[in-house]
Amino acid sequence: MDETTRILQDLLTRAAAAHGVHEQEDLGGIYDEQWPQWYAAHMTARLVERGLRLVADDASREDPGLGDSAREELGEPSQTAQ
Repeated sequence: MDETTRILQDLLTRAAAAHGVHEQEDLGGIYDEQWPQWYAAHMTARLVERGLRLVADDASREDPGLGDSAREELGEPSQTAQ
């Protein structure tokens, strides 16, 4: 597993646990329909705590979609193959 995937997996696992607490304690057990926003804010804060941030590389500026390596990992055809 590469470093980016490991970091994201760790952040998602921690966000899931923290969000469960948030739903129980802050929302009184009610399903949080705004969970994507909550997860994004939580994960962003955890990245900042680690001194990390997301930065677009030159290739992503040219192709706003997934990069070829991410497409291959997801089993999708690369942009160059289309």
